[in-house]
Amino acid sequence: MTSFEDHVRRALDSLPPELRRALDNVEIVVEDEHPEDPDLFGLYEGTPLPERGDWAGSLPDRISIYRLPLEESFADPAELEKEIRITVLHELAHLFGLDEDRLEELGYD
Repeated sequence: MTSFEDHVRRALDSLPPELRRALDNVEIVVEDEHPEDPDLFGLYEGTPLPERGDWAGSLPDRISIYRLPLEESFADPAELEKEIRITVLHELAHLFGLDEDRLEELGYD
């Protein structure tokens, strides 16, 4: 049986090499749920790449993927894997400077 973390890792491994290189200063974690919004699937915290200047020595950005709301919303293993991938890509898109409107246009809302 594939673990939740394996699904997240597979989504990251599927990224093109040039995008993976941009993740050098990004912490990606799996947590049970967001303490203030238990229905949230994922959250990007940081400064999007297009808005950065010289960030030498800065703390890493953080992407949290929330296991419980995803597992509760998608019982079918194939659907769960698909939604984990969508959530990972959605949060990574924020890192690259895409806003919610653009993500909706691309189908990652």
